[in-house]
Amino acid sequence: MGTGTGHVAEVTYKDILEAYERISPYIKRTPIETSRTFSDMSGYKVYMKLENLQKTGAFKIRGALNKVLSLSDEEIRRGIIACSAGNHAQGVAYSARLRGAKAVIVMPEGTPKPKVNATRNYGAEVILHGKVFDEALEYTMKLIEEKGYVFVHPFDDPKVIAGQGTIAIEILQDLKDFDAIVVPIGGGGLISGIAIAIKAINPKIKVIGVQSKGAPSMKLSVEKGHVIELETINTIAEGIAVRRPGELTFKIISELVDDIVLVSDDDLKDTIYLLLTRNKLVGEPAGVAGLAAILFADLGIPKGAKIITLISGGNIGMDLLLNIIQTRSEKYN
Repeated sequence: MGTGTGHVAEVTYKDILEAYERISPYIKRTPIETSRTFSDMSGYKVYMKLENLQKTGAFKIRGALNKVLSLSDEEIRRGIIACSAGNHAQGVAYSARLRGAKAVIVMPEGTPKPKVNATRNYGAEVILHGKVFDEALEYTMKLIEEKGYVFVHPFDDPKVIAGQGTIAIEILQDLKDFDAIVVPIGGGGLISGIAIAIKAINPKIKVIGVQSKGAPSMKLSVEKGHVIELETINTIAEGIAVRRPGELTFKIISELVDDIVLVSDDDLKDTIYLLLTRNKLVGEPAGVAGLAAILFADLGIPKGAKIITLISGGNIGMDLLLNIIQTRSEKYN
């Protein structure tokens, strides 16, 4: 892994710079915070890019906006469709409203209520279908054939990947030198965009991906040398619970990402609790995966290194958050 030079033909660093010009009037430039607690716990100098403070509560708006703002007027008239467990849905709904387009979002049946409601609040029509993301995606494809909607893929699209990569531009401007960046992986759009930008500017910076032990589809795909589909997935991190990763993202990750590590649901719950109590920040399970890896996984990086991760989303259901507070308070107090 990680032998590449900073771009894969379909998405280049230039595409990411253009995406940044296109979307920056509409997004929030999120802050980077250091954490003494997490630095002490991990032995690294830990920095966090707070995309949980982004509009719609997650980084996903970047890729959605870049795609939707790039569509022609004729495509906008046809209406936009997306498939998402939540954060991409809100990003697409917000972006469609900006362009005055009809938005239809297909979400798996178990999607947390706050994500469903937030998506409807942005004016989208929400259809709940299928037990997991991949079943919702199949139904989305059926609707595209029937109705002629324009599809905004949550990760396997060059414009979406370039939009997510804009995070790296902000990081590289705000944090001059760091040794590694740790990024959650579901379908792989976020880490693909970030890796392209980082490796183009400084190939020495390590890019490390994180998946849930219950949904390691990209890690296994990279190890096998081709995209594989998991039969089942089981994780509280619905934002990175993808049975089959993207073809384009697989290609980029195989070339540019240095390693992929795994975290357990318990690691994610501990991290959500620590982030809330020590830093007064709310993260969702997928959103804290990078921080969980810094705290609980073996990154293979010497202690004392400067590591940045992103808190990539903060849209957590209140029931889960309450459960985590109750079950973790004894452990950490």
